[in-house]
Amino acid sequence: MSAVAWIAVGSLIAWVWLLLGQGFYWRTDQRLPRRGDPVRWPSVAVVVPARDEAGMLPVSLPSLLVQDYPGEARVILVDDCSSDGTGRLARDLASRYGGLPLTVVTSGEPERGWTGKLWALRHGIAVARRDKPDFLLLTDADIAHEPDSLRDLVTAAGSGGEGFDLVSQMARLRVESFWERLVVPAFVYFFGQLYPFRRVNRARSRTSAAAGGCVLLRTEAAERARIPDSIRQAVIDDVSLAREVRRAGGRIWLGLAERVDSVRPYPRLADLWRMVARSAYAQLRHNPLLLAGTVPGLLLVYAAPPATLVAGVLRGDGAAAWAGGAAWAVMTATYLPMLAYYRQSLWLGPLLPVTAVLYLLMTVDSAVQHYRGRGAAWKGRTYARPEAAPDR
Repeated sequence: MSAVAWIAVGSLIAWVWLLLGQGFYWRTDQRLPRRGDPVRWPSVAVVVPARDEAGMLPVSLPSLLVQDYPGEARVILVDDCSSDGTGRLARDLASRYGGLPLTVVTSGEPERGWTGKLWALRHGIAVARRDKPDFLLLTDADIAHEPDSLRDLVTAAGSGGEGFDLVSQMARLRVESFWERLVVPAFVYFFGQLYPFRRVNRARSRTSAAAGGCVLLRTEAAERARIPDSIRQAVIDDVSLAREVRRAGGRIWLGLAERVDSVRPYPRLADLWRMVARSAYAQLRHNPLLLAGTVPGLLLVYAAPPATLVAGVLRGDGAAAWAGGAAWAVMTATYLPMLAYYRQSLWLGPLLPVTAVLYLLMTVDSAVQHYRGRGAAWKGRTYARPEAAPDR
C-alpha cells in the first residue's frame, strides 16, 4: 500500500478504537439520576463568583433566587473586584425578585498562588460554612437554572453512603451564531472524549471530571478534600475539584444538563478562541512534549480522513480512499448525537475535521501565549505559569 493508504488505515484504526474503547464517550444519555424525594430536604448554600458580570446577572441571578426548593437555601454572590457595579446590581435584583435570601460579599484581589475564581469561591464558601449547610452549589454567574434545578440536583445526590458527594451538570451552551454552531457542540464533544462521562461516573474509576458551571458538592466532602485550598492555583478548576473529591474518597457524577443553560454569548470566532485558548495548554500540563505529540495526533485522527479520501480519489488509490472515507464516516457518526443534543443540523457532522483543526490552532496559540508570559488571561488577570502557592 501507499504511504497515504497507511495513514488512512492508521486513522481508521484510531476511530474504531475511539468508537468502542473510549467509554462510549459519544453517547449523550448521561442525565441526572432519578431518585425519590428525601425524607428531610438538606440545606444548601449557593455560591456564585462574579467578576464584571453586570451583563449576565439580570438573566442568571433571578433564576437562582426563584428556585422552588422545599428545604433551606440561600445565595452568596462574591463580587470579585468588579468595575461594572456587579455587587450593586445583584442587590437590586434581589430586592426586585425576592425569593431565596441573597448575601453579597467582596473577595479582594487574590493572594499569590491563587486564581481569581478560586479565591472568590474561598470567600463565598467561608461565608456559607457559618450556617453549616449540607450542600454547596457552586455555579457561575453566566448560568441560568430552571426553577426546579436545585431540587433535581439534591435529589440526584441522594443521601448517606448511597449517594454522590459531587453532582455536576455540563450546562447547555449558547448556539445561535454561525461560529457558536460550528465550535460549541464540538467543545463539549471533545471534553467528553477526554473525560468519558460513563467512566467518570463509575464508583472506582480513575477518570475524574466536573463542569464548573454547575457543581453540587456535599459540604463534608469539600472539607475532606480541602476545597478550594487544595486546588487554589488550578486553571482548569472543575476537573481539579473532581479529582480531589475522588482522592478523598468521594463519589462523583457528571452528565449533560437539560434544565441548566449558559447565557454567555460567544458570537465571534475571536470570542470562542479566547475562551478555549486560555486553558488549552494547561490541559496539556504546560508540557511541550505533550504538545509535540498532540499536534500530529490530532492531525492523524481528524484531518487525515478527509485528506486521504480526497488524495485517494485524485490518485486512483482505492485503499486510501476507502480507509479515509470509512474513518471520516465513523468520526461523523460519533459526532451526530452531540449535534442532536444541541438541536443543530446533522449536516454539520462532516465539518468536524474543520473544527478540530481550529481547536488545534487554539491549543498552539495557548502554548505561544504561555511562553510569552500571558498565560491564561481572563477578565484582566493573567496566570502565566503555575507556581507554588504558600501553605496556609
